[in-house]
Amino acid sequence: MVKIQSRRVGRGLRLLIGATGLGLAIGATAATPPAPSAASGWRETVRAFAKQHFKQPAWGYSHSVRDYALARELAAADHAVLDDDVLYAAAFLHDMAAFAPWEKEKVDHADEAARIVDTVLKDAGFPMGKIDAVRGAIRTHMFERDPVGPEAVYLHDADALDWLGAIGIARITALVDPNGGDPDGPKAAAMLADNLAKVPSRIFSPAGRALVPARKAELEGYLRNLRRESDGLKSL
Repeated sequence: MVKIQSRRVGRGLRLLIGATGLGLAIGATAATPPAPSAASGWRETVRAFAKQHFKQPAWGYSHSVRDYALARELAAADHAVLDDDVLYAAAFLHDMAAFAPWEKEKVDHADEAARIVDTVLKDAGFPMGKIDAVRGAIRTHMFERDPVGPEAVYLHDADALDWLGAIGIARITALVDPNGGDPDGPKAAAMLADNLAKVPSRIFSPAGRALVPARKAELEGYLRNLRRESDGLKSL
């Protein structure tokens, strides 16, 4: 069970997350700086790599773009200070091992991506002194894992929120096999219901939790209407 406590310290807000080593302190007086331009240097290399290779609609390039943007928005709302180099690299490469040729059988994609992310970053000009923080954020980006550190927490929450609401519906729908294979329509509906049951309680940041009710309601309403219009999914 993850417990979140916040208390006012002067004008700042200190966030304490307690569970299996989780820890994060956020000061309200220092907001996340504007994102550096991605049009030059290692950022452009990483973005181009992701855009070229990560084509899957549910967790490909567009998902990385959303995760990066939302993580920054959440951090700014919480007045959390992030290392944007770490966040950018982790956001665009966190699902790298979900794609061939980097995926590894019987190894979780988050663990494998964390292990091999340096193969992209080291030749791109990334400041390699930050590689361990990138690995940590990638390793714990999935909602069932416990993030440690600000970049990991906000990537984790952005990634979790992307399974809810209208975008969560779009992502799972994109997985449906048009030829009737796995997943089919009912299986996709079950996946959405599973996300609805499991994801909301695994979002830790104050700003992230503030978005949960609306996204949860969107997904609940969709599933309710879908069941009504498909005879309880029997004609789906």
